[in-house]
Amino acid sequence: MRRAGVAPGLPTSMLNFLGIGAQKAGTTWLYEMLRLHGDILFPAGKEVHFWDAHRDAGIEWYESQFAGGPQGRKNGEITPAYAILPLEAIREVHAFNPALRLIFILRNPVERAWSSALMALARAEMTIDEASDQWFADHFRSAGSLQRGDYEQCLRNWRSVFPAGQLLLLRFEMIGTDPRGLLRQCCRHLEVRADALESVPDEILARKAFASPEYPIRESLREVLHRIYDARIERLGAYLQADLTEWTRGG
Repeated sequence: MRRAGVAPGLPTSMLNFLGIGAQKAGTTWLYEMLRLHGDILFPAGKEVHFWDAHRDAGIEWYESQFAGGPQGRKNGEITPAYAILPLEAIREVHAFNPALRLIFILRNPVERAWSSALMALARAEMTIDEASDQWFADHFRSAGSLQRGDYEQCLRNWRSVFPAGQLLLLRFEMIGTDPRGLLRQCCRHLEVRADALESVPDEILARKAFASPEYPIRESLREVLHRIYDARIERLGAYLQADLTEWTRGG
């Protein structure tokens, strides 16, 4: 069957996997680690942003980014903005490659929202002392931040199009507690050698990548964040049948 929007005669897609999120949940670290695997390639770099921002470049252009290359390698890209793609766009991703493997890293949405706000602060060339509690609260409640922290809706959207078995869920905490175990899970999901990254030195695994400045959450803002997210965390836990209470105020 011809894929929607793809001209006849083009070679079969060589894109094998997508990292779809979450923003500020270790995706750059994951990219840096996976690119050390001899059977995993990122021909176009980490973030292509085709499906959320550059579809006007044309599907043929996107496909060309992953054409050719050594046989037997797995090609991918990791663009956290894909987590919040609308259903129509997710269906187009599926039409492009129904067998695509997906990776999603879950991070405590309270911490994710704080980290995202710190990133926005730096981009605004502001210091943390220049940002009022109201500035932070407004950022937490912005549509973009709320949407990126609504993991349940993101997962429901993707799982409504792709089989659940094609979407690997990982926990951000594992990057700190068991990075090798996390990478083994990724390798098995991508069907490449699971032991290929075992020799990566501990100091490389411990490197932080594209991390926001490390400031603890202001106590005056912690209550604001938990009011926003505690109920969402409870619903997410019920949806995933997972105990996420450690992310809530009572955890």
